Amino acid sequence: MPVDFHLSPAEEGIRAAAAAFAAGPLKEAKKTYSQYQQHHERFQSTRPIYRQAVAGGLIKGQIPPHLGGTGGSLVEAAILVEEMYSVEPAASLTIFSTGLGLTPMNLTGKPEHKEFLEPFLSGEGEPMASMVFSEPGGVANYLEKGAPGLNTTATLEGDEWVLNGEKIWATNSAGWEFEGADLQCVVCRTTSPNTDEPADAIMILLVTTADIKRNAPDAFKVLRHLSTAGHTACSGPHIKYTNLRVPAKNVLCPPGTGAPIVSAAFDCTAVLVGAMSVGVMRSAFDAALAFAKGDNRRGASELLTRQAVADLLSGIKMQTEACRALTWKAAHSLQNGPGDYNARRELALAAKVYCSDACTRAVTEAINVVGITAYDADQPFADLLNTAMVLPIFDGGNVGIRRRHMQELMLLESYDPWASTYGSSK
Repeated sequence: MPVDFHLSPAEEGIRAAAAAFAAGPLKEAKKTYSQYQQHHERFQSTRPIYRQAVAGGLIKGQIPPHLGGTGGSLVEAAILVEEMYSVEPAASLTIFSTGLGLTPMNLTGKPEHKEFLEPFLSGEGEPMASMVFSEPGGVANYLEKGAPGLNTTATLEGDEWVLNGEKIWATNSAGWEFEGADLQCVVCRTTSPNTDEPADAIMILLVTTADIKRNAPDAFKVLRHLSTAGHTACSGPHIKYTNLRVPAKNVLCPPGTGAPIVSAAFDCTAVLVGAMSVGVMRSAFDAALAFAKGDNRRGASELLTRQAVADLLSGIKMQTEACRALTWKAAHSLQNGPGDYNARRELALAAKVYCSDACTRAVTEAINVVGITAYDADQPFADLLNTAMVLPIFDGGNVGIRRRHMQELMLLESYDPWASTYGSSK
């Protein structure tokens, strides 16, 4: 069968639906949240948009059918992310971060935990999920032997787990009212039994708003709302757990099984960061192209007739096309192969690193096309650059985490560099 780069009817349907949502509720989001000065108030102002996303199936669509959802392939998810991110990254990130929060549930697929997914399957309200992983001081080396590891701990006392520690940057973790998301997948380490292997202590606990309400008022607390350069209507605050008790049934991943699920979840989102990058690059290209066709800078002809401008624009366009192809390839390969999981995972890592790095360059080149006018806040370029700058450093920084993971794969004796394309050659 020949390689086919045409979208299937299902994929084209996803693209059309995403484009319609982006042109509708998402397009007006910035006008709404820009009225507020405080970052956390901007986030809360996007709640009606999120409610529309829930009603439109965008949350249920991030849960696979075997768990009651309507989720499709990772390629379809990448198409969805690109369409929405090209219009409104901040409100989109809140929607897709609930998807990340649900990913550990999707990966484990345990029937006994299906009750935790019920709010996200109903198509009603504004249920929010969060994967609560990052901590003050960073987590790049949390599995390094001899290092302190995660500061967030869980201690088994009778039929309850007692959670203590601080987290930061976890999008959606505090929920709409800053009293905790509807579902938090909290990555932590058990205090017993003591082990020399950090991975043996890593677990994932489920924390719901009902759990938080059963505890003392200070068991869950927002210490600080972060203000960020980009994604200025999202919430990823500094939070603290103090003797927060949850039932023993809330263990999603027992000690020793949590680290692989964390890694697999971020392999999936690596692909989606590639799609985010493509969306931003696409938006930057469209805006710069429109400017170059409509402005002459007091010259005899439009800017696009200048070779320097055309060279910059053609470079952005080619990079965008290349990044989209890599992202779609990585999305398909992660789920379908060929090659073993390490081979498929390498393409996901590559999509995250290559596309996010290319995105920052592309937006800068678009700014160079426009010149000083790009410095005007009424132009889209400052927002695009502020969004682009975080893509290489969040969701596992390219330097501190993602490239190191690629290095680890290459160091394996079993490493086959082209297995993800041709299958194993060994």
